[in-house]
Amino acid sequence: MAKRRFGRVRQLPSGRWQVRYRGPDGIDRSAPHTFPSKTEANRWLTLKEAEIVSGDWLNPDAGRVSFKEYAEAWVSERPGLRVKTIERYEGVVRLYLVPTFGALAVGDIKDPHVRRWRKKLVDGGVGEATLAKSYRLLKAIMNTAVGDGLLKRNPCQIKGGGSENAPERPVLSIGQVYTLAEVIGPRFRALVLLTMFANLRWGEAVALRRKDLDLDARTVRVERTLIEVAGKPLHFGPPKTEAGTRTLPLPSVILADLRSHLERFAENGDTGLVFVGERGAMLRRTGFQRIWRKALRDAGLTGIRFHDLRHTGSTLAAIAGATLPELKERMGHVSDRAAMIYLHATEERHQEIADTLSAMTKAELEKPKSRSGTQRARKR
Repeated sequence: MAKRRFGRVRQLPSGRWQVRYRGPDGIDRSAPHTFPSKTEANRWLTLKEAEIVSGDWLNPDAGRVSFKEYAEAWVSERPGLRVKTIERYEGVVRLYLVPTFGALAVGDIKDPHVRRWRKKLVDGGVGEATLAKSYRLLKAIMNTAVGDGLLKRNPCQIKGGGSENAPERPVLSIGQVYTLAEVIGPRFRALVLLTMFANLRWGEAVALRRKDLDLDARTVRVERTLIEVAGKPLHFGPPKTEAGTRTLPLPSVILADLRSHLERFAENGDTGLVFVGERGAMLRRTGFQRIWRKALRDAGLTGIRFHDLRHTGSTLAAIAGATLPELKERMGHVSDRAAMIYLHATEERHQEIADTLSAMTKAELEKPKSRSGTQRARKR
């Protein structure tokens, strides 16, 4: 029998067949398992040789790194991530990925593992948004592993696994916003109104300095945001997106409230904070929640988040006729997708359109009808 030109096969005392071959790295390796027949052993060697010739060969030792080690390194090595994003990724890895995949080698994670993991989270009552975020992060990590040559294909192949249908957030009426501004008290009245009318994020609003407000020009300048990370001191950083640095116009209806606030509650000096707590400290989101919940109770509202003020302001801007580029600029968004959410038609807007069509139709029908030349000739 002719000797194989690639690899070797031999029969073990058990009767099964063992395969060995030399990889492109020069290391002599054995197949990951034995074979019941010599024919199957030779077939495996032929396929392995084809992988090497085509450049598809993967070093089987490379994929032996544990998922926990690889995922933690993946997060720490991402360039340009914001501190809050790193904190969120680390939390997802720790809470939702490592408990299932942590001890597995990256190269051993297969499609069934991913499907069973996702079903376990669904059965455990994990929310749709958290489930989608966890799947997207797992898929991103495994994509990098494919690029690093740790495995041939990404095992995250669940159609729609990273999609989420977030429930529509409530939109407050202008009257409800002013009720909240009234019951929350004088110190935070301007915070409520400015956040809604200027479409600000929480961190952008509480990071404002006196010099960022130009009440004569009726503008507010957003240049930074307050960053809160658990266990770390508060600090200021750049806005959430590249488009986050922006100058926004202010409606004249809130100028008096802003002037009163600056006189009574803001820190002194151009760099003094516009909004601070009762003891003069920077506002923390967690500490403000107590004040916010009480204001909701006093206003008779439920299920409203502070971020819904920004959502309300953006929706009202869209109803007022703001275009997509204008909405993106107001909100500090880079992509069209996020801003287009606010261009959806509301029932109120539908009714306005219907009323306008009705008035146009009525005006047209009430116009005196002019007779045609044929009608005038017949009359004569």
